Amino acid sequence: MSFIPWENKPANEKGIVWRYSANPIIPRDALSTSNSIFNSAVVPFGKGFAGVFRCDDTNRRMRLHAGFSDDGIRWNIEEDDIRLVCEDAETGEWVYGYDPRVVWIDDRYYVTWCNGYHGPTIGCAWTTDFKVFHQLENAFLPFNRNGVLFPRKINGNFAMLSRPSDNGHTPFGDIFYSESPDMEFWGRHRHVMSPAKFELSAWQCTKIGAGPIPIETPEGWLLLYHGVLASCNGFVYSFGSALLDREQPWKVLARSGPYLLSPQKDYECTGDVPNVTFPCATLHDPDTGRMAIYYGCADTVTSLAFGYIDEIIAFTKKNNII
Repeated sequence: MSFIPWENKPANEKGIVWRYSANPIIPRDALSTSNSIFNSAVVPFGKGFAGVFRCDDTNRRMRLHAGFSDDGIRWNIEEDDIRLVCEDAETGEWVYGYDPRVVWIDDRYYVTWCNGYHGPTIGCAWTTDFKVFHQLENAFLPFNRNGVLFPRKINGNFAMLSRPSDNGHTPFGDIFYSESPDMEFWGRHRHVMSPAKFELSAWQCTKIGAGPIPIETPEGWLLLYHGVLASCNGFVYSFGSALLDREQPWKVLARSGPYLLSPQKDYECTGDVPNVTFPCATLHDPDTGRMAIYYGCADTVTSLAFGYIDEIIAFTKKNNII
């Protein structure tokens, strides 16, 4: 994976994670009918990359579209939204879908997203070509968001992080862990972590949710996650990092007090939902430790940030709040 997107750290950059100088990489109007394109997921595919993108249209309907790229920066997103193939007509009835994640497990790509079924829940599907998507059963009852699969089975089972919620713009939220033998029946639910206390780490004191697919390292699973501060001007979404035990991922080994990235640039502070940096995907190169982070900005556009895995782990341990 040495060909992932990359830009060296600017000499005057103080943070552990730094932004791509040409952000945002995907504008809100990249499609003829798109109001916004954000909170999307990408993976290596063939000689380049593929992804599933949240594209809200000019009816303000939340849709999912496939996209392809040679370099991970310039994207060709399909004009038509993804059409899911589902054996069950009730489960397969489309209501809305947003904030996807994508991961390769065994022999196929699995997609999870927030799926409309009597409220938000975790939709699941698989594909091998990003053309045909086979929808599975929803993972959980409503209400739930931020369904994030691990990239390998744990205890012989598929493993997923999620954030139980309510039917609205949830003013609370903890991260939980679940397992499934078949991507249909989910159990072994375990609590992972709660929002931090305000006086300890205010950027994540209201609610938290898993971000990109966790990265397995010798020190544990590196998880990027978003956190929310309920400010006097509304919610503010930043993101930080945590280390989870490799075989018992509901056990948190370390968790960053300071954020890695928060809304500070114009494209992060101004948009349909101001003050949002929301990570949904990473690409990483194990040989160099480089990581490219795809994140949604102000619920409007998609941007890139960069960092080194080892530096983020060291940052997490140094600033551990557990």
